Amino acid sequence: MTTAATRSDRRISPVFLGIAAVTAVSGWAVWTDFADQAGFAVFLFVTGAWIVSLCLHEYAHARTALHSGDLSVGSKGYLTLNPLKYTHALLSIVLPVLFVIMGGIGLPGGAVYIERGRIRGRWKHSLISAAGPLTNVAFAVVCTAPFWLDALDGVPLAFQYALAFLAMLQVTAAILNFLPIPGLDGYGVIEPWLSYGVRRRVEPIAPFGLIAVFAILWIPEANIVFFDAIDALLRSLGVSEVQRSCGLDLYRFWQGLFDEQNPFCAVR
Repeated sequence: MTTAATRSDRRISPVFLGIAAVTAVSGWAVWTDFADQAGFAVFLFVTGAWIVSLCLHEYAHARTALHSGDLSVGSKGYLTLNPLKYTHALLSIVLPVLFVIMGGIGLPGGAVYIERGRIRGRWKHSLISAAGPLTNVAFAVVCTAPFWLDALDGVPLAFQYALAFLAMLQVTAAILNFLPIPGLDGYGVIEPWLSYGVRRRVEPIAPFGLIAVFAILWIPEANIVFFDAIDALLRSLGVSEVQRSCGLDLYRFWQGLFDEQNPFCAVR
């Protein structure tokens, strides 16, 4: 019989604390221009912050499930924020980080196994699915706050660019996760309200939902529409395309070793 989560089941993992520490130190290095090459510090800071957000995304799913009736999430280690405890660490952490490195896009990750049979009530099921992407929304609000509050005076340019790029990752992750496509959290929000027959027909294709998103984004017209929407949203929050582009350029510091630096992205 599954019992309530114990105190050790909820103790924050040293793995997560280590990631958070790297994020904090590298963020300090970006702010103070401690390193000669700001790009490497930006890379560590953004990657660390992105992994922290992924961990909190999965934690939000698990914590909401715990309070909704699934006590098994504690024994599975989901409440420790340890990314190595996820059902598919490759999908939850490795793949999203690789997509940030390769494409500069916030890929929906995620796999914590929720025992849905323990949970009663359609609203609870919907809230469990929504909790993860809402975490990305909260991160996006925090990252963009200095821009829409016009509070950038005294903030080093490199840190502004890093925040702008990180905000773009959080916005893309939130939007992609909220798409009502089987396999994504957006579908999980509406699934409890669908008929049994519809759910049974959709279930076999759910594992391919993320692949379908990739395929759609490869279509030039769909890609343009999606990123135009991202651009419009971020500009409405005060984050310019130049700031985001410079953040991506700094993040890909290895390209700067061989290519000329974008003159618009000078940080000194």
